Amino acid sequence: MAPLPNIPSEPDDAPEAYVGLDTASASHRAREHGWATVRSLAPGAVITMEYQVGRLNFEVDDGVVRRCWKG
Repeated sequence: MAPLPNIPSEPDDAPEAYVGLDTASASHRAREHGWATVRSLAPGAVITMEYQVGRLNFEVDDGVVRRCWKG
């Protein structure tokens, strides 16, 4: 039997804590908390929906995070 893959863990961090922050502050905070990838997106942007462990997504409007989710 093959060994189980070593899946990296995600930071213990609440995405809703980023809502309302400016993009630069939110990105800085996310990296400090251990997120490997931080992705900023415009509202309504077309994106792939595959889940990536360690990625935090921001929906940014007028330089402010309006929505945030993992993956």
